[in-house]
Amino acid sequence: MATTTNATTTHYPDDFKCPISLEIMSEPVILSSGHTFDRSSIQRWLDAGHRTCPISKLPLSDPPSLIPNHALRSLISSYTTLNLSKPNQNRGDPETLISNLTSKSSSPEAKLVSIEQLCQLSKRDFELRKRLTESGAVAAVLACISRKNYITLQEKALKLLLNLSLDDDNKVGLVAEGAICSIIAALCGGESADCRATAATVLTSLAVVEVNKATIGAYPFAIRGLVTLLREGGGRERKEAATALYALCSFPDNRRRAVECGAVEILVISLNSGLERAVEVLGLLAKCKRGRDEMVRFNGCVKSLIHVIRNGSWRGVQYALMTLNLLCLSSEVICMEALKEGAFDICLRFLDDDNEKVRRNASSLIKVFGGAACV
Repeated sequence: MATTTNATTTHYPDDFKCPISLEIMSEPVILSSGHTFDRSSIQRWLDAGHRTCPISKLPLSDPPSLIPNHALRSLISSYTTLNLSKPNQNRGDPETLISNLTSKSSSPEAKLVSIEQLCQLSKRDFELRKRLTESGAVAAVLACISRKNYITLQEKALKLLLNLSLDDDNKVGLVAEGAICSIIAALCGGESADCRATAATVLTSLAVVEVNKATIGAYPFAIRGLVTLLREGGGRERKEAATALYALCSFPDNRRRAVECGAVEILVISLNSGLERAVEVLGLLAKCKRGRDEMVRFNGCVKSLIHVIRNGSWRGVQYALMTLNLLCLSSEVICMEALKEGAFDICLRFLDDDNEKVRRNASSLIKVFGGAACV
């Protein structure tokens, strides 16, 4: 019996794999050391406070520069396309799949088959994603997302849309084609938890582009829908909602919108229930006065932050220290409460921490505690 070859069994050259994740790179970038990594993997390394190359251990420029490796990306894409088009491939031809998807005469079942295969094919194939966006398929995908009573079709269409949003060139174009309305509809009224969580993930992906942060935030139910999902959703839904809020709230106007939607209370409650990503969003909201005012008014916010500082991950500690720093600078009452909770002694221990951002935030908070407001 002939062996079926597909994207998951294709043997890729080791040079196509990220040295950190050991997975095929979807967005290879070059560090100043000359080594190439997948953008998401090296970004996590840098976000952890590292400023050396993971391979050579050489120091990196400040800020570190990530240069797209277009040549390698094109090579990976060509290699993938070549392997996916082999005769033994048990998949439909991409052009036929696109035609079936965009045809008005295709049944929902036929569209589902096409979308499922296009999802698999487009995961690592930049050229196919480009063809999909240029062929008018986006409108058909959005129509499938909006289709009622077809849960699986909606789920798969959202995942295909997520694949299409991987490329920076597509992110603005998808918004221009009206994707936000369909995504928000799925976010607020998706027929499954997977639909709602994936919708939040797509918003996160689109918000990578700065102009999209403002556009998404301006939609009346975008941020409100995420806050509602954070309050009412299950584990994955809440995590994806918090991640999307974090991406959007790097844009100042969206912080105000999130606060007006009641995000502060929900974030503190989520933090108490173990969702550490919530403290990262609180850190952004604390940069605006309305956000700080809400945190000062919410009983228990300081205790929640101190708990993360004592027990959280390095990233949680970093954001909890930053948030507490901003609150103490604006409120003597919060400053005194933090001192009573033992924040000063905790910060002293962090002065020798390996993470530079944690050290810096701890040092800043100690200076605030030493000021006149807290004497």
